Amino acid sequence: MADLKMPELNSAIVAGNLTKDPVFRQTSNGTPVINFHIAANRRYKDSSNQWQEDVCYVGVVAWNKLADSCKDRLKKGSAVLIDGELQSRTFKTEDGKNRTIVEIKAKRIQFLNKFSKTLENGEDIVTESDEADYEDNSFDKFLTNEESDLMKDKS
Repeated sequence: MADLKMPELNSAIVAGNLTKDPVFRQTSNGTPVINFHIAANRRYKDSSNQWQEDVCYVGVVAWNKLADSCKDRLKKGSAVLIDGELQSRTFKTEDGKNRTIVEIKAKRIQFLNKFSKTLENGEDIVTESDEADYEDNSFDKFLTNEESDLMKDKS
């Protein structure tokens, strides 16, 4: 049997609403980071043909300029679409036990709510939501040239 190479693919796209206000902080070297959880709903029909709803709670972390762009735009209840990759991390709890969590490291965040902006003249305008101003491309340095070409827009 021929040698098979598993593709190195780690991608997650999920939409949902923030379960509480995000936590923004900076690392000791000044790197901005924001953490939040979203609730992603799934509707399905059960065996008796009745609609049911299942909720999946997903942790999200964003770094650098992407974290900065989220700081003033997100709050509890905000609707977002997250595009990123899964990552796991392990830490010690207060009682000394190790705990591992899996979360999405956001590469792009689409803000799905309308929000208001205050113009220089003091006038408030309501605008459609927009995509985060920045993308986190920090993992791109690990891509081969071929993989990088595949990721580029073909427009």
